Amino acid sequence: MASERITLTVPGPDGAREVGLSSPNRVLWPELGITKHELAEYVIAVAVPFLAANGDRPVSLERFPDGVDGERFYSKNPPKGAPGFVEAQTVTYNSGRRHPQLVLTEIAAAVWAVQMNTVVFHPWASLAGDTDNPVELRIDLDPQPGTDFADAAAVAPALREVLAEAGLTSFVKTSGNRGIHVFCPIEPTHEFLDVRHAVIAAGRELERRLPEKVTMNWWKEERGERIFIDFNQANRDRTMAGAYSPRALPTATVSTPVTWDELAAGVDPAAFTVRSVPGRLAEVGDPWEHLLATPGRIDTLLEWWQRDLDAGLGELAFPPDFPKMPGEPPRVQPSRINPENWT
Repeated sequence: MASERITLTVPGPDGAREVGLSSPNRVLWPELGITKHELAEYVIAVAVPFLAANGDRPVSLERFPDGVDGERFYSKNPPKGAPGFVEAQTVTYNSGRRHPQLVLTEIAAAVWAVQMNTVVFHPWASLAGDTDNPVELRIDLDPQPGTDFADAAAVAPALREVLAEAGLTSFVKTSGNRGIHVFCPIEPTHEFLDVRHAVIAAGRELERRLPEKVTMNWWKEERGERIFIDFNQANRDRTMAGAYSPRALPTATVSTPVTWDELAAGVDPAAFTVRSVPGRLAEVGDPWEHLLATPGRIDTLLEWWQRDLDAGLGELAFPPDFPKMPGEPPRVQPSRINPENWT
């Protein structure tokens, strides 16, 4: 027997497209009964802000063939048989290898991704026209054990102040889980390593101001009950769940842009879901509508980075899949370092 299949009419820049959806009643979120069809309709409903945040840039797809409780895998390259409206752009990875990466330029491509059982969309910080130079400085406020979303929300305004002192305008969103993502639009004048150093400079300044609440320690054993500034999320090919992307959590939460006033008033990240976000957009609009309109520069943060270098603060650890980087400290847990071998 042939599998069930429906056709969705999806609006696009050149008129409507017909996009097929097989197994539309496949349940992706078992606890809520949210199906593939419902997810596709969600993507269509949030098309404009979704594409503004995730479109026209390299994107990785986090796919769940058996729902969010099953196994996951990532797709970066366009598979054989992808429709012509699913585009690609050649990018350079950290290893130096170059390969085509998926790019979403219209919402039909995102619906196709849902057809491929995509739940989470992970966009790069750079655009397809210049993949080497980010247009966003992104900072991940990551609650550690013993802390939660409220703790991240308490330190986010101080981070906003730090970034404002560096000449940057900050936008904020829920991660869709326990954390908070702070984005600053920037001119694409520096490559990823420079932007990472700018994030480190901002994080160190925030840590100096809130040492009991914030940590830049890469090793978990040193973080304590503080909010970790995950500076390595600023690396090339390191991504966060995009704005308006669902998360693979039982509650079908969505990584949702909010205003700073909403954050201060005490938003509940669990309230933003696949089922509630379209209504929120209709009621309050998109807080990130003008995010890229007035980009700033990271020059001041890079001056802070150099200041800290001159003061003896060096490079920080990179993820284990990266090549060894100049000036990087040992990739060994501090508790396992033999001082005789590292002097």
